[in-house]
Amino acid sequence: MRLYLAVDGGGSKTDVVIGDEAGRLLAVTQGPSTCHQMIGLPEALRRLRKLVFSALARSGLPDTTVFDRAECYLSGADFPPEVTMLTSAVTSLGWARSIRVANDTYAVLRAGTAAPNAIGIVCGTGINCVARAADGRTTGFWSVGEISGDWGSGWSLGSLALWHAMREHDGRGPSTVLGTAVPAHFGLPDMDAVVAAFHFGQIASERRQELTPLIFTHAADGDAVCASLVSRLAEEIVTLVTVAGRRLSILDSPHTVALGGGVIRPRHPMLLELIRDGLPATTTMTVVHSPPVLGAALYALDWFGALPAAHERLHAALAD
Repeated sequence: MRLYLAVDGGGSKTDVVIGDEAGRLLAVTQGPSTCHQMIGLPEALRRLRKLVFSALARSGLPDTTVFDRAECYLSGADFPPEVTMLTSAVTSLGWARSIRVANDTYAVLRAGTAAPNAIGIVCGTGINCVARAADGRTTGFWSVGEISGDWGSGWSLGSLALWHAMREHDGRGPSTVLGTAVPAHFGLPDMDAVVAAFHFGQIASERRQELTPLIFTHAADGDAVCASLVSRLAEEIVTLVTVAGRRLSILDSPHTVALGGGVIRPRHPMLLELIRDGLPATTTMTVVHSPPVLGAALYALDWFGALPAAHERLHAALAD
């Protein structure tokens, strides 16, 4: 029975799965981010090795196991030189006879749909979009922050929540409940205390992402500032889908848009309705609740040419 290794290395966590071509799940393990852009390649590989050895131990397989296929979808696999570098690094570990390394957004896409014409969106720690056509063509975007035109990640939304809260507090901006909701979230008396806490490192910078849910909660309650941010995010997602779809000329044909990531998964009704309204009638829209590593594992089954029953078994084992 042929074995595979599947990896989804996101910006906030990494999932590793070991399974076989019959769709049986032999081991699952989870750990911290393995994004080389955030922690450097040596540390990323160290963490990845630790997670793979942990999964091997859980599966009962020896550390010397060589998989028939490894599917590794990694945050930070953006530019071709990075994909080449990461492919070489993973290959050097000797884990598999055949290896594919690609951007982690492709794992979300496959976890969401097997449709031949499909577009995948990740909106979590970062935001990204990839698309595929039935003839095998693919397209995507560089996703390295503001310098590549990114907008709408959990990081940027949390930063905007801070920005609007402070401007409401000191009179430079419009009224918004964020002015009181943000300090309340951190257990502080006002925005002056919040700004000081971030500035002096008493609150870690990455904790601004915790504020993103406040935007959706108060947008639903009628806060105009929060509603404008939700509307802007929907427009950004529709723009990504539209541009990617036009590149591949699939918008006029039936196609699926798979939406994933921590910002999307809660299924905020206002956000999803605005996105749906902005997409063409040929679109089937789905929210990906399964972990993206399911997509990585499904790619392995696709590569094996596994029977539909194997795919169904894997879905049942890994789906949320």
